Amino acid sequence: MDLIGIAENTVKIILILGLPSLMVSMVIGLIISVFQAVTQVSDASLSFVPKVIFVSIFVLISLPWIGDNIESYTQDLWGMILLFGQR
Repeated sequence: MDLIGIAENTVKIILILGLPSLMVSMVIGLIISVFQAVTQVSDASLSFVPKVIFVSIFVLISLPWIGDNIESYTQDLWGMILLFGQR
């Protein structure tokens, strides 16, 4: 694997780990937007605070999964460093 392959895998891991939190934020934002449209309440903090709370809870719940993925990717990278060092 070359440097481009390592960069591609890094971007893939970033997307895999970041997209679930982004999706939670998007769903909560959509629900809050519908609520604001129905009740005609237009307060900026009404949208911000629940997103922060729900995304934080989601990240805390999914932290073991995130840690496992980062740990395995880091071990793969260290293995590649050892292979490159033997050349």
